[in-house]
Amino acid sequence: MNIILLGPPGAGKGTQAQRLVERHGMRQLSTGDMLRAAVKAGTPVGLQAKAVMERGELVSDEIVSALIGEELDSLGPDAGAIFDGYPRTAAQAESLDAILADRGRKLDHVIELGVDEDALVDRITGRFTCASCGKGYHDRFEQPREPGVCDRCGGTEFKRRPDDNEETVRTRMAEYRAKTAPILPIYDARGIVARVNGMAAMDDVTAAIEKIVAA
Repeated sequence: MNIILLGPPGAGKGTQAQRLVERHGMRQLSTGDMLRAAVKAGTPVGLQAKAVMERGELVSDEIVSALIGEELDSLGPDAGAIFDGYPRTAAQAESLDAILADRGRKLDHVIELGVDEDALVDRITGRFTCASCGKGYHDRFEQPREPGVCDRCGGTEFKRRPDDNEETVRTRMAEYRAKTAPILPIYDARGIVARVNGMAAMDDVTAAIEKIVAA
């Protein structure tokens, strides 16, 4: 099974992708992670990408397509893929169709985690983590049981991501809408788009996704 998981930063894509990996033995294909791994490994495509990035240029669709092809070739025939962050344009959607077809695969589902922008701002701007063990907390939804002390490791230092602020979150939302607008109609026309409430409890989102992939 091959799935595209869509949703803005903070919608819970990472958590849901990991659960699909654990439950179904799928592989999450994140273009950013693949680029970093290919550059580090010094693969032919990685060397191409490194040269482009060192010139301060954007990595071309051709290079990204080659990376995805390499990853799919390394999967067993029965292993599925979750595409995270790709495709983002109509041209990339067309390219992905060709990559999959060349390997006897097809796209089964496009799952969009829908969010309420104001609620998402609240969710993201309230996040903080233990500086020692990384356990996550939230100003309103999950404070440490003992104020100022991490439940997991007893650490007393906490940190916030500098980009977890309202202006950045709303900019990310605008970018997401601009990037997904061109591709959703393509998949809607095929009848493979499913929309899930990304603001629901994590387990409820997982259950909704499981129902889609089991259909």
